[in-house]
This record gives sequence, structure tokens and C-alpha cells, in this order.
Amino acid sequence: MKADFRRKFAQFASFVITNREVGNFFTGKIYKGNEKYLCAPGLNCYSCPAATLSCPLGAMQTIIGSAGSVFGFYAFGFILMFGVLCGRFICGFLCPFGLFQELLAKIPLPKKKLPQILNYVKYAVLFIFVLLLPLAGALASGIGEPAFCQYICPAGTLEAAIPLLITHSEFMDSVGVLFAVKLTVLLIVIIGCMTVYRFFCKTLCPLGALYGLLNKISFYRMGFNKQACVNCGACEKICPMGINPAKSANSTECIRCGKCVETCGVNALNMVMKLR
Repeated sequence: MKADFRRKFAQFASFVITNREVGNFFTGKIYKGNEKYLCAPGLNCYSCPAATLSCPLGAMQTIIGSAGSVFGFYAFGFILMFGVLCGRFICGFLCPFGLFQELLAKIPLPKKKLPQILNYVKYAVLFIFVLLLPLAGALASGIGEPAFCQYICPAGTLEAAIPLLITHSEFMDSVGVLFAVKLTVLLIVIIGCMTVYRFFCKTLCPLGALYGLLNKISFYRMGFNKQACVNCGACEKICPMGINPAKSANSTECIRCGKCVETCGVNALNMVMKLR
């Protein structure tokens, strides 16, 4: 598929642009130059040795946790800007961890469908770990923990914790229960992604939850021509996110991959830039 090839190219290009300091994987250093003041659009750990840009979720939690009731306007504004412009297009085209999940999905194992109710877990993760716990900690003691990064984020474990432990043997002394918990989460996500397409995106990713909430109002969106649709079901069958585009063209789960648009034989679906 031409659309899928273009998307993979965009994903790889985004991964390279976001992680240009590859040599740091061998030295164990973390880039802290001026570009770290900017946020990447997708999930990519700040502490990854190769990372050039910051993670918007990590930045938002840090600002919430350090400023108490003063909300992290920069980080939230960054996410809001990208979300309003293109919704979960970020998840489908620009997120490095999304690319990692799709590569895992290539492993030839039987694929399963998750119960739709599990799609809502990521909203609980967003509210509790990204917003509530950092703010509660800041109000209680003046400093709140970036709870999602510290207790859950599998991208941080894969991109930062493991490489840093490999290059800094002295860090091994500090490995304990928390690292074991995060490593377990990473292993669950890896196994999940082998059998469920984008398991983490569907169930746990709070950044995807934020972008998804903006899918229905984003400028870049899916258009649906009800009169042209012949209800053949081809779009629903090919959708990797388990959506029926004919019923919900701009679902919160849609990552704008374009597979349904390319499959539709009557051109009832198309991707459009719609300014209000």
C-alpha cells in the first residue's frame, strides 16, 4: 500500500529527528542542549540518551508537580496545538513508540481483538497519573512526582532506564521494586503488542487519550460521504484500531493511518483539512 509506505517513512523520519544523539547510547550521556526545551509531538522519553526533544507528557507532569496549582500551560498548550491541528495523526505518523508497537505487530502470532471497554483505561491513566497525582503531590509537599513517567511509562523503561543501566554499572545498586514493576509493565506491553495491534495505544497511552479527545474537532480529519457509501464493510475489516469508519469517521481511536480511505472502492472516505 502506498499510503502505508508513506506513513512508515514519516514514522521513521520522526524517530530519527526526535533521537539524533545516537552516540549517547554508547557513552550513557543525556542530551541537555537548547532543543530539550522543545517538546516532541509523540511519546519519547526525555531521559533517552539519544533524545533531542522532551516528552510533552513528562514536561506537563514536571510543571504541574513543581508549580502546584499553576498548570503546565506550555506543555499542555503544545499538546493542544498539535491535537487541534491534526488529532491522533500524531499517533499514526509521528510517535516513535507507535512505530515500535507496529514493528512488534509484524511478529507472526495470532492477533486478537480487545474488549472495547479497555479503550477507556487510558483516560483513567491520564487523569490519575498525569494530572491528579503530580498536582496532589505539589499541593501536599510542594513537589509532585511525574507519576506516569515514574510508575508506568514503558517508553521510558525501554529508551532510558535499560540503556542507562547498561552504560552505568553503578546504577545497578539502585535497582529495586520500582524498576521491577516498570520492567513488568514493559514486558506486558511488548507481549500485548505482539498479539494486539498497538496494545499500548489502545489501552494505556495518556498522550493518545488527549489527542483522541481532539479528533472530532481537529482541522485534519476524515470526511465521510454517506450517500456514496454502499455499506460493504471493507473499511471496518481493514481498520487496525477496530473502528467502523462508516459509523464513526472521527472516532477517538482513529490514528489517521489512511488504510480505510485507500480500501474504500467508492471514495466514501477521504482525509481533509477542514478549517472552521
